[in-house]
Amino acid sequence: MKISFDFEKPLADLQGQIDKVRQVEDKTQVDMSATLTELEEKLETAQKELYSNLSGWQKVQISRHPERPYTLQYLELMCDDFIEMHGDRTVGDDKAIVGGFGTLNGQTVMFIGHQKGRNTKDRQYRNFGMANPEGYRKALRLMKLAEKFNKPVVTLIDTPGAFPGLEAEERGQGEAIARNLLEMSVLKVPVICVIIGEGASGGALGIGIGDRVLMLENSWYSVISPENCSTILWKTWDYKEKAAEALKLTSNEMLKNKLIDGVVKEPLGGAHQDPVAMAATLKKQLLKDLKTLREVPVDKLVNDRIEKFSSMGVVNE
Repeated sequence: MKISFDFEKPLADLQGQIDKVRQVEDKTQVDMSATLTELEEKLETAQKELYSNLSGWQKVQISRHPERPYTLQYLELMCDDFIEMHGDRTVGDDKAIVGGFGTLNGQTVMFIGHQKGRNTKDRQYRNFGMANPEGYRKALRLMKLAEKFNKPVVTLIDTPGAFPGLEAEERGQGEAIARNLLEMSVLKVPVICVIIGEGASGGALGIGIGDRVLMLENSWYSVISPENCSTILWKTWDYKEKAAEALKLTSNEMLKNKLIDGVVKEPLGGAHQDPVAMAATLKKQLLKDLKTLREVPVDKLVNDRIEKFSSMGVVNE
């Protein structure tokens, strides 16, 4: 394990022991298979126990793992081909949101998603996955293009939030996100939204209104991040773990509260452990949902989408 968190230390220690035994075996040519088998069984048991009982904050940490697959990696692994499209035709091309037509098993789909960076230079180029207004306007332009050619839309959400800078507000950040909420709710094509990592506030909602809203197992979706919630309530980040539990932001909690439509299983330990397998699982789920949604009449598709989101938060007494 190249990069691990504090709660994964017992696993890293076991993996270290396995590596040392293999080194000894290679150096001395002594058969250590029995010892290796025992240690590997211990590691597998420890992994299953740990990852089946993760806290909200631990899932937040996994969702931010620097090796976790981002949008462009998923598109590379899932699509037969992908043609990226640029610009909002008004201000510029926001690198924090990428989009374009791709094919899934020969079926043309408009993909739109947040994109983060792997290193410091790339993170700055992508603005850490925090979109400006032109990013949401680019996304809307591409959705309208998909609607024009009757192609489904799939969005991949992974952002710590919309960019909160002064220039973003000057160019209408709030209006751009609100416009997307309105327009996505009445798009006359199937829309599937998947939270693949972080799903924070309006930054996520700006491309998050769909007929199916799915979450990867170790992603999170909330009105605010645990750190910012802790800062507001306790004036310090020290209570972020407590805030994560209170926000009920995990995929299981979101499904339980009927705010999403499904959870996509991740490889043991997180999507970063096996991006190829994760992409295959996600592709299978997308193809299944696209097939179902394509059979729904347009009027019913739009009405059901509006009804689903309108009923959220409503209490019948």
